[in-house]
Amino acid sequence: MTTSEHAAPNVQQLGRETAHSIPRQRTAAPAPDWRPLSIAMIGQKGMPATYGGVERHVEEIGSRLAAYGHSVTVFCRDSYGDLTTDTHRGVRLHRVRTVASKHLDAIVHSAASTVAAMRRKPDVVHYHGLGPGLVAPLPRYLSGAKVVLTVHGLDHTRAKWGRAARTVLNTAYWFSGHVPDARIAVSRGLAAHYDAEFGRLTRYHPNGVNRAQHVPPDQITARFRLTPGRYVLLVGRLVPEKAGDLLIRAFRRIPGDVKLAVVGGSSYTDDFVTYLKATAEGDPRVVFTGFAYGDLLAELYSHAAVFVQPSHVEGLPLTLLEAASYGLPMVASDISPHVEVLERDGAGHRLFRDGDEDDLVRALTAALADRRLERAGAAGLHERVMSHYSWDSAARQLERLYLDLATKR
Repeated sequence: MTTSEHAAPNVQQLGRETAHSIPRQRTAAPAPDWRPLSIAMIGQKGMPATYGGVERHVEEIGSRLAAYGHSVTVFCRDSYGDLTTDTHRGVRLHRVRTVASKHLDAIVHSAASTVAAMRRKPDVVHYHGLGPGLVAPLPRYLSGAKVVLTVHGLDHTRAKWGRAARTVLNTAYWFSGHVPDARIAVSRGLAAHYDAEFGRLTRYHPNGVNRAQHVPPDQITARFRLTPGRYVLLVGRLVPEKAGDLLIRAFRRIPGDVKLAVVGGSSYTDDFVTYLKATAEGDPRVVFTGFAYGDLLAELYSHAAVFVQPSHVEGLPLTLLEAASYGLPMVASDISPHVEVLERDGAGHRLFRDGDEDDLVRALTAALADRRLERAGAAGLHERVMSHYSWDSAARQLERLYLDLATKR
């Protein structure tokens, strides 16, 4: 991954996105047991969120908790961007050194962040992801802090890991079922999975989504020669479980002048990115943009014809919710988290059999055939997503959980 892909955007780049996602102050009187809490968040790469669903989740939730009056500290990796401030959106940023390698980056940072957090004696230590939860026993059993873990996906099943890493993540998966004082899942399917596997309550706190910020085409035409309304959009890290290769192969079977914009970059998966580009070789309609955020990402969402989410493994993908917020027709594999959002196959929300290239060709062809019909179907999905997936609601749920835990010995 290049340095530019890691670099945090400057204030101007984030201006539009941040200005429209400022958390609301508390509008109702706090509960009788309310008190300001000290909260440490560990597992995310950092803030401001430039890419990655976990980073966006932590920024949106953390900033709202800070606005409610709590002290929130987010522990950031020193490899994540150019941190020039100690706070962002009311959240304290604490940079901790790590080892920039595929297998050590997350666990070294989580361990160092946990030690640093325990020195501050927080009320709550909140881990995000299975891997970081490997060190959750430290605050759980050696401090007075309550430990919360949010499961964003079944990371031990992801294809990018080798046998040794998968063994470690299987251990982390077991820990996630037994160690935390409270466990949260971002989708109903994940919550049901954990309830069945471990026999302990898993709370369902879904991700939220901000209002779409439609912007005119500028960078997408000048930099990538994308014509508004004439491209299919994929947004996400370029890793095997996201199935970008499946989409490229299927797209190449669809005739016409519509393009495919592949938005994202490597996550210690350089070989896979090379394979993707080789898969697209010879078809100039496939455009690789690299990571995008701020106004550029808003442009890409604003002017796409169809959004595609072909993943084999997900938790509850923020990109799917973001695409719905823009009213985009979409095509997605029929894995549980996607069905949870799209509900059924139909105009504007096409589902295809996971891993089935022929069925993906069918769904893409249908999504591109009648633009008016697909937009009408997507409008219904937009309304449902915007009414159900709320960062404000998610933050209030989490605050209530924290306060309940803080009152227990």
